[in-house]
Amino acid sequence: MSPLQELRLLLRPAGGGVYLVSSGRTEQEELQRRLYQVQNSDAVQGAFETNLARIAHARVGILAIPSDVGAGYVRGANLGPQAIRTELLRNVNWPSECESKGIVDLGDVFVVPQLLHDSMLSDAQRHATQDALYSQVPDGIRRTLPVSPLSIAERALDLIRATNPNLKMFAIGGDHSCAWPVTASLAKFHDDFGIVQPDAHTDLLHERLGVKYCFATWSYHANELLGRNGKLTQVGIRATRYPKDHWESQLGVKQFWANECVRNPKDALDAMIDHVRSTKVKSIYFSNDIDGTDSSHADATGTPEPAGLEPEFVLELIDRLGNEIGLIAGDIMEVAPLAARTPGGKERTVELAARYARATLDAMVGPQS
Repeated sequence: MSPLQELRLLLRPAGGGVYLVSSGRTEQEELQRRLYQVQNSDAVQGAFETNLARIAHARVGILAIPSDVGAGYVRGANLGPQAIRTELLRNVNWPSECESKGIVDLGDVFVVPQLLHDSMLSDAQRHATQDALYSQVPDGIRRTLPVSPLSIAERALDLIRATNPNLKMFAIGGDHSCAWPVTASLAKFHDDFGIVQPDAHTDLLHERLGVKYCFATWSYHANELLGRNGKLTQVGIRATRYPKDHWESQLGVKQFWANECVRNPKDALDAMIDHVRSTKVKSIYFSNDIDGTDSSHADATGTPEPAGLEPEFVLELIDRLGNEIGLIAGDIMEVAPLAARTPGGKERTVELAARYARATLDAMVGPQS
């Protein structure tokens, strides 16, 4: 199979990664018609395949990973991509804006909601899900195809980069485990990038309850892929059992805790940029957990935390990283619309997530001639 043929199997039209039969299906189909600017659902698949064919000439690709299987005790981030895309459509002609900037929406990873990563599956389960997802594919090919959201995402990103090595990618999650396949795929093609991660939590466990890849572990494994040496920069940390010097001395990460950033934002931003430059990386993957932002602005997430980053601080960080270092990839993670704790919390969180998404995409596109 060609990369595009395989991508047609692995991905679904934008908004279609959450498996729905009846409840929610009408809203899903309406979003797809608006995203693809078509009149009926039958035209969605054709528009999706047209977008895939644009990979080779695009500047930035968008991929949604609507999985919350790697989350903690509060779920709901599987609905984040749908809510963020709906917000992006609210005040502008989003598809036209993307086209003018060279941004192409490549659709969704299809999520079987009981699966997380193929390494966790028995052969029997993997084969059963392959038969369910890829029944039209010859058996010899079918047995090579991934079935879990993190595994599908990594394979899809590999295929996308094989088609266009210069394409920058923006992921919409999903819980923060969805950053792992972005990192893993980047590391196969680039050895000179770093990660900047706004987050209330470190996500630096080696494993959680025996699970290697989840929301609490992805940063540990990403840091190992980067070779440590401060190439993982965490911003906004404030909910952790250990002090900063534990993480920095034991794992070689660099952290800027929330209280530092709130106390003196300008100095903190300057110090972050200076640190990233000192690592000699050529570009940054900006992995933005919405709970890095103070919960007064973003409480529709699994683990909102007070005393966090202000939105304008995060937006300025995005701008400076884009202008002064360069972004090779970005994301917005952990938006769980139905988990809002306060009146208006859903709307505030989703609106802010869409602002972050647009700012990151603009920073990735860069100046236009």
